[in-house]
Amino acid sequence: MSTTPRIAIIGAGPGGLVCARVLQQHGVPVTVFERESDPDSRSQGGTLDIHEETGQAALRTAGLFDRFLALSRPEDQQWRLYDRHAQLIRHDQADEGDLSRPEIDRGQLRTLLLDSLAPGTVRWGHRVKAVTPLPDGTARLHHHDGAVEEFDLVIGADGAWSRVRPALSDAQPSYTGVTMVEVHFDDVDHRHHGIAGLVGGGTMSAKAGRRGLVLQRNSNGHVRGYIIFRGPQDWHAGLDLADTASVRARLLAQYEGWDERLLDILRVNEGGFLNRPMFVLPVPHTWQRVPGITLVGDAAHLMPPVGVGANLALLDGAELAQAVIGHPTIDQALDAYEGVMLPRAADNAKTARQMLTTLVPDTDSDAAAFPETVWPDRLSSS
Repeated sequence: MSTTPRIAIIGAGPGGLVCARVLQQHGVPVTVFERESDPDSRSQGGTLDIHEETGQAALRTAGLFDRFLALSRPEDQQWRLYDRHAQLIRHDQADEGDLSRPEIDRGQLRTLLLDSLAPGTVRWGHRVKAVTPLPDGTARLHHHDGAVEEFDLVIGADGAWSRVRPALSDAQPSYTGVTMVEVHFDDVDHRHHGIAGLVGGGTMSAKAGRRGLVLQRNSNGHVRGYIIFRGPQDWHAGLDLADTASVRARLLAQYEGWDERLLDILRVNEGGFLNRPMFVLPVPHTWQRVPGITLVGDAAHLMPPVGVGANLALLDGAELAQAVIGHPTIDQALDAYEGVMLPRAADNAKTARQMLTTLVPDTDSDAAAFPETVWPDRLSSS
């Protein structure tokens, strides 16, 4: 570019951080605004399988692939499928040396990206209220405290409930009809032998009709579990979600008749239950070009968590940074980026919805548990 652009990224998730990293590699300054007070203010979620053609490609562009490999767990690519009687139906294992989808804890990936940035890049504790386009093609950032700043480019990397998206689109996330309830297990190989046996060295899922159970190994002996079912968003009506015993009783009633070993996922978790209803954006989600504003990751294409979202966010961020570096104006860069990102996102979102229907069909028949279609690889906390 003929002049150095003023760039703001809203949200310190994988997509925003990899975008900032690639920009800084090429001498383009950038500021990341994050509403969290510091990097350790909350848990960053579970494990991610980083795909060779998307997430790994982005990390290579960012010059971080070797550091990623040092942290990743290729051995955790294996996956087990059970029926509701805890009978093993399928067990997939990666070949020796297979690096197509190694796992990494989301928090580890975020730390890797944060550590790669220049000090002071992320402004913690900065909540953004809105973004408005200006007549000269720039954008005004409205902070929650009333302060305003102007930038040549504002990038919304702020997830499902983006504060940047309304500047481009009226779309709002809608409930899919599927809810996940998250549970946790620590030091599983010593304290939870049954859970360790079910999950093995990677991911497991058990399913029957409208219900499923998923376990995923994280690093340091930690396992996250997901109780997944179709039902109303207010399935917990009349319950205090902080009342662990009452929530457990309600969930156990939904899984009546399942094998006792699987029911331990609901019985012996450490801590309470975290309610996580699934939301998605319309497919396709598109917008008319707005100078100086664009989106990456879930802000642009929120879809079911079937192993795609974080990978696309990483690829979005890297490709957007490359477009900014490689074009003479911001508007040309956004035309190039959105021309590739939007159709790719639409294709992946359609596939993700089909996979969710396969994972959690809208029927209670056990015959629907293992359809003839190709089985999706896993549910992911991406």
